[in-house]
Amino acid sequence: MNKKYSKKQIQLSYLLWILGALFILLACANISILLAKNPSSLTPIVWVASGMERIGREDKPGNTNSIELYAARGEYEPFQIVIQAPPDGLKNVNVSVSNLYGKNQQIIPQQNITLYREHYVHVRYSSPKWGGTKNPPLSPGWYADGLIPFVDPVTRKPPIKADLKAVPFQIDAKKNQPIWGDVFVPRNTQPGQYTGKFTVTSNQGKVEGKILLKVWNFELPLKPSLNSSFSFWEAGTKSANEELLKHKLMPKDVNVEDKRELVNKWGLVSTNLGFWSKANIKNCQMIPAPSVKQLQTTASGYQSGLLLYNYTADEIDNCPNLYATIKQWARNLHSARVANLITMKPVPELYDDGSGSRRSAVDIWVLLPRMYDEARERVLYVLNKGNQVWSYNALVQDDYSPKWEIDFEPINFQIQPGFISQSLSLTGLLYWRVDLWTKDPWNDVQTYSSDNHHYPGEGMLVYPGKQVGIEGVVPSMRLKWLREGVEDYEYIEILKKLDRRDWALAVSRSAARDWKNWTRDPKVLEAARRRLGEEIERLSPTSK
Repeated sequence: MNKKYSKKQIQLSYLLWILGALFILLACANISILLAKNPSSLTPIVWVASGMERIGREDKPGNTNSIELYAARGEYEPFQIVIQAPPDGLKNVNVSVSNLYGKNQQIIPQQNITLYREHYVHVRYSSPKWGGTKNPPLSPGWYADGLIPFVDPVTRKPPIKADLKAVPFQIDAKKNQPIWGDVFVPRNTQPGQYTGKFTVTSNQGKVEGKILLKVWNFELPLKPSLNSSFSFWEAGTKSANEELLKHKLMPKDVNVEDKRELVNKWGLVSTNLGFWSKANIKNCQMIPAPSVKQLQTTASGYQSGLLLYNYTADEIDNCPNLYATIKQWARNLHSARVANLITMKPVPELYDDGSGSRRSAVDIWVLLPRMYDEARERVLYVLNKGNQVWSYNALVQDDYSPKWEIDFEPINFQIQPGFISQSLSLTGLLYWRVDLWTKDPWNDVQTYSSDNHHYPGEGMLVYPGKQVGIEGVVPSMRLKWLREGVEDYEYIEILKKLDRRDWALAVSRSAARDWKNWTRDPKVLEAARRRLGEEIERLSPTSK
């Protein structure tokens, strides 16, 4: 049956068809405008962050893709590139960096920029919180900590056999993946401004950003002024010791045959002689000292110019019965020109080794923050006497000082070796172990527990290299932050030599006066460091 439409009906239908078409066109145009304003709905969201931030897996994006860095010659300077996946996720993600270009065709080659993919580990049980709120641990959860290198430091090529590969990688929807970058400024670099770029590629698109680096007109020495003693228990190979030295930290023990290269290439400044008295916090008993001849024979194998010390006993504050034997050890060590290092508070009974030289029986007193605070006047006495005082870190033994467990803010690691050490006239840093690994260290970081308390990451500052396809060990982000603190210390040492000691220490104490009074704000720390660098720059001869 045929149905005839009126002229009005036909016109109305035609008008409705036109309006519908216009509506579809306008909707498409609006979608296009929204996508142009918000390309992240299709492509990766990329921003940059300072090295002092820890990026959570679901943190909101930052708002800049350009990073400004400042560094001296011979210094490492970190930054982070953060990539967030759109709702559909990201696949085949890779990151690259260019050379950094300065004036007059000056170049910092891209080979001086080391990239790592940050690996998230899960903290199941957080560190103890001892009643106070001055420096509490964070909550259980996911933390970026392990660093998977893009290239093998020996071959300079991507690792071949690796369970965990740096690139390419994929990112789940709306999740973050940070990339850690270390710029090393070669010692022959001309001062001035350098510019380069980074590029993030993926199946879903490409994003670029800028790297801006100002090279200060001064140089950090190969051999750091802050001494240290960091111990491998099992993984202390030559390459592992080199990894510590790259981070301005001294391995406690090195092989005699490796010493020359470690000194000349990597800046080794001290080493432990290796004689152990067996005295510690659980055992107030001490074997007799080795003979002077034994000590001299061992010491003769090490290169002159190194600080030779003997880590003789550990945490023996409650062992006054050992004082006579400690003096015997001290006299023999001193005759062999070796310093005596013990982790204990200074006591008057050990201010003289009994040899008639008036030399203290302990040359290097190593103290926890609370030990320092309990013996402040005695610490000042031995410092004035010419002894060294170092600090160390272990577990969570107060509610106010810096802690080195994974679940503490990054500033904890940088502030202790740098500004706190300078402010308190401490000249060294000790850590009992760096390779305390669980059976699955890249996934399980609950390394230490005692009396139902947990200490995630305690004794673990490096990860085994096998899983990422390299020999030796790879660093954690915490090791990077410690290095930054050692470099802070060096800035102040340089200013002391430029007759700006009081000014530099005033800047240091404005950020960290002592163990209880130190900033928790990384921006304050960074501003203090910038002031120090600008002052050295001002005083540098060729900048006048």
